[in-house]
Amino acid sequence: MDRIELADFLRRSRARLTPADVGLSQGARRRTPGLRREEVAQLAGMSTDHYTRLEQARGSRPSRQMLAAVARALRLTGDGRDHLFHLAGEEPPRDRPATEHVRPGLLLVLDRLIDTPARVVSDRGDVLAQNAMDKALHGDMSARPEAEHNVVWRYFTDPSARELFPAEDRDRAARTAVADLRATFARRPDDARLAGLVRRLRARSEEFSALWDTHDVAVRRADVKRFLHPVVGLLELDCEVLLSPEHDQRLVVYTARPGSESYERLELLRVVGLQDLTRG
Repeated sequence: MDRIELADFLRRSRARLTPADVGLSQGARRRTPGLRREEVAQLAGMSTDHYTRLEQARGSRPSRQMLAAVARALRLTGDGRDHLFHLAGEEPPRDRPATEHVRPGLLLVLDRLIDTPARVVSDRGDVLAQNAMDKALHGDMSARPEAEHNVVWRYFTDPSARELFPAEDRDRAARTAVADLRATFARRPDDARLAGLVRRLRARSEEFSALWDTHDVAVRRADVKRFLHPVVGLLELDCEVLLSPEHDQRLVVYTARPGSESYERLELLRVVGLQDLTRG
């Protein structure tokens, strides 16, 4: 909890409001702009003394319910509310629905990455966009049925999806996928689509169900992954995961270290593209 910054943010947020903004009468002439402390406390349903202590950087750590009430009283935006929670040392509520709309700017970045595989994936595991190199590495997801756009579903229901990974890496890949999905489920327990995905996976895959029951949690971050491409062979790639501000989408970029054998093979993959050299 950052008491100094929290106090400053509360004072400045209060000063920006007028009584009319919150449905109060102007009353007597005010010596300073903004609401009075007792007015904010009344709107938030807390004691004036407690609120005053927060503004003076002397208060105890407020509860999540109190933070939500103060955010409403100060008419904070969603970003302002999240900032308030962060200053108090709390994780903001995750009440924004996940979106499948990929921002145009992010799509532009994706298209500019012409020599390295990159994709945009939702935190549920749905592939939302791919560049040409990613299609060459993983296959074109848009050519598959919609249910197979989800990488977790494919991994546990389609044996061919595992062929892209060396046999000794497959168990780790499975555990990582389930642990990441667990973390997403905890952030959005009311997401009906996510709950449906988990329910179908548990019914379809005993392996997934057993891993889910271990309750391991780990958000995907930077990693090193190996791929067994049917044309260019084994690729060892650095995997960078860049999160959207809401953390519901990730830009995943795969790169090879310059001068390595994987770097040369990735260059070959760029030349080959989607051609299937295994035929004829």
